Parts: sequence; C-alpha cells; structure tokens
Amino acid sequence: MHPVLQRIYAARGACDDAAALLRLARLHPPAELGGIDAATALLAEAIAADRHIVVVGDFDCDGATGTATAVLGLRMLGAGRVSYQVPHRVQHGYGLSPALVEVLAERAPDLVLTVDNGIACLAGVAAARARGWRVVVSDHHLPGPALPAADAIVNPNAPGCAFPSKCMAGVGVVFYLLLALRRRLQDAGTFAGAPPDLAELLDLVAVGTVADLVRLDYNNRVLVAAGLRRLREGRCRPGLRALAEVAGRRLETLSTTDIGFALAPRLNAAGRLDDMGLGIECLLADDPQRAREYAAALDGINAERRALQQQMVDEADRLAAAVGLEQGAAPLALSLFDPGWHPGVVGLVASKLKERLHRPVVAFAPADEGADELRGSARSIPGFHIRDALAAVDAAHPGLIPRFGGHAMAAGLTLPLAHLERFGAAFQAEVERGLDAELLEQELASDGPLAADDFCRELAELLRAAGPWGQGFPEPVFDNAFEVLDCRELSGGRHLRLRLRASDGGPVLSAIRFGWDGVPPPARIHAAYQLEPDDFRERRDIQLLLRHIAPA
Repeated sequence: MHPVLQRIYAARGACDDAAALLRLARLHPPAELGGIDAATALLAEAIAADRHIVVVGDFDCDGATGTATAVLGLRMLGAGRVSYQVPHRVQHGYGLSPALVEVLAERAPDLVLTVDNGIACLAGVAAARARGWRVVVSDHHLPGPALPAADAIVNPNAPGCAFPSKCMAGVGVVFYLLLALRRRLQDAGTFAGAPPDLAELLDLVAVGTVADLVRLDYNNRVLVAAGLRRLREGRCRPGLRALAEVAGRRLETLSTTDIGFALAPRLNAAGRLDDMGLGIECLLADDPQRAREYAAALDGINAERRALQQQMVDEADRLAAAVGLEQGAAPLALSLFDPGWHPGVVGLVASKLKERLHRPVVAFAPADEGADELRGSARSIPGFHIRDALAAVDAAHPGLIPRFGGHAMAAGLTLPLAHLERFGAAFQAEVERGLDAELLEQELASDGPLAADDFCRELAELLRAAGPWGQGFPEPVFDNAFEVLDCRELSGGRHLRLRLRASDGGPVLSAIRFGWDGVPPPARIHAAYQLEPDDFRERRDIQLLLRHIAPA
C-alpha cells in the first residue's frame, strides 16, 4: 500500500489488514439482528402461500433504494405477489401512517413490510394490524419510548438488539433481512439449485447507505465497497447507470462523492417535489431505454429542486441575519419558518444554514399550502444529538410536538403553526442547556502535508479508488503552504481558479476554490485541500480542491 494511504487508513483506525481489507465474508452475521427469526418466518410463510406482500418505503434515497432492494430481493427469493407503496410527503406524512393504511386497503395486502420506517409509526402499525394484516418492521431509526405492535421488528437500534453495527442505513437493514430469509429458505430446501445471488443488490445498498450519511463503520464500508465495485464494473441496475449518465458521471470512476452529490439528489428530488414512485420505478426498470426516460425525468425535477432550494436558502439567510441582529449576536440555534417554503426542501435549507453557521438549525414549512400544520427538518453539528434534544423538549413541554424522530445529526417533526413561537423558545433553551460552547468552534481535520513527489496522478487515482470515504471515515484532506502564482474568477466571481506551487518546491498545480468569498488570496497561503484527478476533456491531470485558505 502507498505510504500516504497507509497513513490515512491508520489515522481512521484501520491500522492492520483486518481493519483495512474489506471482505463480504467478514460482515456481521444476520442472525445477530434481533427479531430476524420472527421476520423471516413470516416472510417465508407468505412466499410459500403466495400471499400479497406490500413493501412500504420512505420518500428519500435510502427509502427508495431500500424499497427497490426489498421488491427485487423478494422476487428473487420466490415471492410471486410483491408490490410497493411510498407515502406522499404532503398527503400521507411519514412512513406507515393511518392515512397510508387507508390507501393500502385497496390493495388488500396480507403482509406489510416497512423499509426505512415503522419504528415510530405506532398508529399506522396498529391500523394495519386492525385490518388483519401481518406487519414486519425493518428500520434503522432510533425508537421512542414505546414500540409499534408489529408482528416482528428488525432494527439494530431496537431495545435488546445485540447487533454490533448500530449505524446501518434502512437499505442495509432490509438487505440483511433478505440474507437471513435466503438462509431460512435454503435450509428448508426451497431452492432446486443454487440460491439466488443477492450480491446483485449491493449497488442499491451502496447508493442508499452513502446517501443517508450514516457512519461508515467496517460493516458499512464492506457493503459500500462491494456495491461501488459492481457500479464501477458496470454490473448495476440500468436505472443507476442512467442516473450516472444524466449527471455526467463515469461509472468506471464513480466515487462516494459522485453518489452523494449527483445520483442521490436526483432520486431525492422525486420525493421532495413529486412522488418517490418515479425514483423507485427508475431503480426497478430492467429496460435501459425505460430507465433513461425515468432518469431524464428525475434530472428535470432535480433542476427544479435546485432553483427552489436556492431561493429558499437566500430567504433563510435573510431570516437568520435578522435574528442575529435583533439579539445582538448569533443565537446558539435557529428555528426558521416561511409560509411560502416547500416542505420537501426545508431539510436542505436546514443543512445549508447548519454548514454556514455551524450551529443546530430547524427549518419549517406548511405541510400543505395554507395548512396550519408545519413540517420541520432539524440538522445538527457533531457532538450535539438533535433527536435527543427534540425528545428533551417534548418531555419538558408535553403536547408541544405531536410527532418527531430521527438521528443524532438529522431529525424531522410536525408542529401546529400556533406552537411555532413556543417551540422556538423551548428549542433554544434546550440547546443553550445541552450544547458545549466549544462545539461551535469549527475544526477541519487534516492528514498532514504532502511531499512534492506526492502531487501526482498515481496518488490521486489511488485516493479516488480507496475508502470508501464518508461519515466516520472521511475523505483525505491535506495541508501545505503554497505560493500563489496567479488566480482568476470563475462563474461570475462565485468560484476561484488558482495556480500554486508548494513552498518547498514541486510542480505547478491547478487548484479551485468553490464558494469563494470574494477576498483575493495573499501571495503565500496555507491551504487545506483534497487531491483529485482532473479528467476534464481527457486531460488526465490533477487538481487541488481547496477546502480552506489562510495566510501563510
């Protein structure tokens, strides 16, 4: 292994072959997941009796890839009657809700399998059970004080579950459920020959896992690495190939960054502005031409989402500035609302402001045009658990928040419009109580400097192929002192292109700074950067992606 790559892996805790080499054979066994035996018994029985199984997914990328994984996997394992339903963000709300159960009744399911939702859907699960349906919950979200009365629950974060990897995405959980179901069916002698190869689904698992920003522990890194390998070799779903094409990404060099910033947003756009069914159909499509048509439609929706997002972020910036001016200083947390905002985009607004201001943010929009119910998305900074903060607000103010759920870094909630001001004050008080002021100091971790000989195409390609990089296993960032040979504005001054030379010598390097603040750099800078291949117009060069610039 290249010595720079050895250094990078060691800094992330991968100090030996066991931690650095990713092998599917070393995945944690599915049998360690709590509730897996009960869930597979119900699914095996439904398959044997040709019962109707309806997969209920979520309207984000994890939910879409998880739904497609479940539908395809169940069909591979012999299920003859499998369909899916994803709630509409406005019409049904989140997950298996009572409103969605009313819609499902027309399909007369025998068994409902939730994917990436269900652990917080107490009323919806109860409504489904009241109709005589079996309900299997597969989810990864943190449970509340009570669990749904499902026939089986598979969730690594459920009470009493001993599964070592607590940070699997929803698509990873349902993939594990399929692995365990295949084992049960195989032990029962169901397959005449070799059992179906569920590794064919790993491209979907990789995309959903990366998109959901879950921590890439060893188990998740194995899943993502295997899925990336299939994508790069072209052995992937036609829909994922088509999404890469419309996004201008090459499959053979696809990275987790490409998934996070190109493929996932196009899938997510359907659930934000339209119907996630379009995204799922793209993933399920077997015909490449049909997949390209779906991908083109998703690309168009994503363009609409980006324009709407920019408008909302600009408005949120003005609201945030007004709040700071009124209080004389920026508050520790922000709770923002605009009656014209779209509920499917407030999560992106909260994320953008959280990144810029480095503090917890909740953004609200009407659940529907003119509605008195609000949908909120919360985003947090490392070290402050946003879902636990909402739980603390709920405990201190019973009835204030009708519904909430989520993770340490992201959560969602519903709120009556009349409760907005009270919530803002209660949330601010909870952040002031629980947030250590030191967490507001932004840190940028570096893997140290590169030597002059390291600024080469070989290392750039190694870094792109290594990893996989993501939450908990971050993409390498280096820092060096440079001389600025020249620079010029790009895109009307929004970005900056530079030519640099390391202070200790070496080649002249091309660098780019996205989101430039308009301040010209000094003649000597200390920069944190990523080393990337530059394949623009087949030039096969390298460039530095500047993450931070300071005077040297």
